[in-house]
Amino acid sequence: MVSVIGGGIAGSCLAGGLARRGQRVAVYEQQRPGPGAGAFLFIDGRGHDAMEAMGVDRSALHEVSYPLAGLDYEDSRGRRSAMPSRGHRFWLRRNLMGVLSEFVAGSGAELRYGEPITGVTVSDEHHAIRRGSEVVTAEGLLIGADGIDSVVRAALEPARISVYAGDVVLYGMTGTPLDPPPPTNPAVLHFFAEVAEDGSPGSTFGHIWRPEDPAALWFVRISRDPLPGTRDDVGMRPVDEWAETVLAATPSSRSLVSAFLSRTELVHVSNARNVPLEGARGPQDSVVLIGDADHAITPAAGVGARDALEDARAVFDAILGTASPAEAMTQRRKQIVTDREAALRARRR
Repeated sequence: MVSVIGGGIAGSCLAGGLARRGQRVAVYEQQRPGPGAGAFLFIDGRGHDAMEAMGVDRSALHEVSYPLAGLDYEDSRGRRSAMPSRGHRFWLRRNLMGVLSEFVAGSGAELRYGEPITGVTVSDEHHAIRRGSEVVTAEGLLIGADGIDSVVRAALEPARISVYAGDVVLYGMTGTPLDPPPPTNPAVLHFFAEVAEDGSPGSTFGHIWRPEDPAALWFVRISRDPLPGTRDDVGMRPVDEWAETVLAATPSSRSLVSAFLSRTELVHVSNARNVPLEGARGPQDSVVLIGDADHAITPAAGVGARDALEDARAVFDAILGTASPAEAMTQRRKQIVTDREAALRARRR
């Protein structure tokens, strides 16, 4: 039996893929099945290849997403650059989870939804999963796919906690198309960075739109102290609470930002966080962590979902090939570190 804690993007793909290949799988997720809410995301070709390799129908993925024409970067010092799409597609998270919920629901996996997992106890022989008021005993492989605040990671490595990445992030969606439309190319993900006099980042405003869409999407990352209080994710808030802060952080693109703010009612607000890999416990064949549960990275990197899906694919291939899931995740960690170091070098050029 494979027990997957977390029925998000990576957990649903992995559980559904394994079950469709004859593996006994149970998925534990506190949310009820369905698309849910959430913001939007961009996944490159590698992420879509991973989903298809686990059995998700690519045509179903394409039906409710659209391809990016490219990515454009500009900053307040006048520097510009562009990157062609590498198979990137735009997703509303609820649309992606709608596809994946159907994928896992039709897979034969045991779906244990609706109760929060409050703790796990791990051993080589079996695992105890505390689910609401009951304790479930599970044998075999336990996979922690339960996100940045992972209960599984807390049980295995209580000292390895998420850390603030330096930005507060807001996601917004306009209620109507922008009229007149933005002076930017459609279906392109645009970034505009404010750079301080000392060269440090101040904020980054991003947006994407298409003339045929009923709404335009935007986000802003603001370099500042973390949100006050104990909550890293405060959820949806009225845009008026944040409009002044956003405008103050984006002086070089105030006209464009104002157009988005004036047509937006709610924004999703959270601290950007990382889960460091330094000093992490090595994966074990009785329990592995994947995705944000193991190595969450700030949304600024733009690769969190892709990394999680490639983790899931590596574990999927290992299980079906009777190889070691622990070794698969050990190699994935090495690849992730290599990819991140390469991305850092590219940004410094």
